[in-house]
Amino acid sequence: MTRLTLILAALLALSTAHAADFEAGLQAYSRGDYATAYREWKELADQGDPKAQYNLGSLYTRGKGVATDDAEAFRWYLLAASQGYDIAQFTVGVSYATGRGVPPDDREAVIWYRKAAEQGKATAQANLGLMLESGRGIGQDFAAAAQWYRKAAMQGNATAQFNLGSLYQRGDGLPQNDFKAIKWYTYSAEQGFAVAQYNLGIMYERGAGVDRDPVAAAQWFLKAAQGGDADAQLRMGELYADGIGVDADREQALFWLERAAANGIRAAERKKQELER
Repeated sequence: MTRLTLILAALLALSTAHAADFEAGLQAYSRGDYATAYREWKELADQGDPKAQYNLGSLYTRGKGVATDDAEAFRWYLLAASQGYDIAQFTVGVSYATGRGVPPDDREAVIWYRKAAEQGKATAQANLGLMLESGRGIGQDFAAAAQWYRKAAMQGNATAQFNLGSLYQRGDGLPQNDFKAIKWYTYSAEQGFAVAQYNLGIMYERGAGVDRDPVAAAQWFLKAAQGGDADAQLRMGELYADGIGVDADREQALFWLERAAANGIRAAERKKQELER
């Protein structure tokens, strides 16, 4: 199963500047004094400090100490990004991709993702891979997508690990290889990425790239279901109903089918009605 996931921007710079005023802003923010954080960072931002500019943008995004204003947030993000600040470049890319604070423009999103990706920003590498895979804002290129996913995956980015596994499973841009798909899905799944957990369940259930193992499949489906994946919730309902990989349990079957149905899976409602007859 292929599910492309766009990583959204972090909204507060984690690294600190040397300026005492910047530190004072961080301390004020941490204690919930957003008005003081704004004042400290605003002075620095007006002087051109990119980290202060970025954090000022985050205040406008979150409505902390100021009224929420996505356009003003974008203005500050762009100022920081134009100075080469990688997290701001990534955030500008997300802004263009989602149309938050600026008219949507996938081409501009690609430009800014690439700037941050070339600096080694894993989230930007993952999102650039997504744009290349989907053909958004740039010509579709699975091989190039795989290259960027791999860079991010090697840094531990769970989304990129999943997407790289998906390319291997499908054979898009890479030689089809279920064994390598399993490898990357596992890395992602072990970080709690529910879609990767679900796909691992499918691989174990079918015996693709690994020995067929209904018990292992059920274990991965359960992790994904607990993480909120609706398809996995449906599958757990079916497995409990039929006693595959788990002991048959009508109550557990109904439990998971109800959750899948609540998440919009119509097949879950039909299966639930069958069990209730």
